[in-house]
Amino acid sequence: MRVDLFDFDLPDERIALRPAVPRDSARLLRVDADGGLQDLSVSDLADLLEPGDALVFNDTKVIPAQLEGFRSRGDNRQRISATLHMRAGADRWKAFVRPGKRIKQGDRLHFGGDGSTCLTGVLDATAGERGEGGELELIFDLSGPALDEAIMATGHIPLPPYIASKRGEDDQDRKDYQTIYAREDGAVAAPTAGLHFTDALFDKLDARGISRHFVTLHVGAGTFLPVKVDDTTEHLMHSEIGHVSADTAAALNAVHARGGRVVSVGTTSLRLLESAANEDGTIQPWSGPTDIFITPGYAFRAVDVLMTNFHLPRSTLFMLVSAFSGLETMRSAYRHAIDTGYRFYSYGDSSLLFRSAP
Repeated sequence: MRVDLFDFDLPDERIALRPAVPRDSARLLRVDADGGLQDLSVSDLADLLEPGDALVFNDTKVIPAQLEGFRSRGDNRQRISATLHMRAGADRWKAFVRPGKRIKQGDRLHFGGDGSTCLTGVLDATAGERGEGGELELIFDLSGPALDEAIMATGHIPLPPYIASKRGEDDQDRKDYQTIYAREDGAVAAPTAGLHFTDALFDKLDARGISRHFVTLHVGAGTFLPVKVDDTTEHLMHSEIGHVSADTAAALNAVHARGGRVVSVGTTSLRLLESAANEDGTIQPWSGPTDIFITPGYAFRAVDVLMTNFHLPRSTLFMLVSAFSGLETMRSAYRHAIDTGYRFYSYGDSSLLFRSAP
């Protein structure tokens, strides 16, 4: 499909720079299978679902994956910025590095200090091979837990570009850009639909008889990459590492068997569940990378309802929601959201999409 079909104009003032307080006070746009729209609040979510439905959350935890430093080659030094993307081994990560074209395999990279002495908070690496998607392999001098600790001490929260271009990261972001149930270290971007949940909202969902289940998909920096091709068939999707346990798969299959609905909190949970599902919709245990790219025409297998924030124009995520609810329905929903003041992107408001008929 032509990528320009997924384009739309978004006023700059619609981009949220901070989350709603409290989190569940954010607005929620209900989008029915027939395209009907209703303006609500995230705090209304329990009333929009039925007893026996199941919410599926991505419990990945954002790490401070933005590293600032310099490249050295002999006496030549150049400032660089690296965003860790996906772990590739005990001592190495794939990363998007700027400026990246001048970095050659074997260059020494120094993060977190001036590199003149071996001090706590200084993290050194060697440039490895470059991947097809433009990412660079960084081979660190540290490994395992020691590397994890150094990244925590050296790195910064990698705010999305549309926020970072308007303000710097601060201490509040370390709390705001993390779900309250995050527990598995490894993401470099938050599963943002989950940012809206609070303990009070969980209490409402429990009282309604809606179960909670967790999967893990470590969101990579590729989620921020624009689609630069003219046709979706030419786009190279980034891979992300995910895990669906046998217990979670069995529980969700039981939900479907008794007539309940699987409600994915976020596109990351949805992409993982769809990767783990057979053609008949049975969800299997899963562990490994997924690069599933969902565009209109995709036949959904596992997910019935999707809760998700409002996405970038021409992005793979707007393509995904257009596949879920229909392109014209989502165009109409986004026009309504823009006209009525909904806040967009990671810290913005949310939507609840009921899957359209195939």
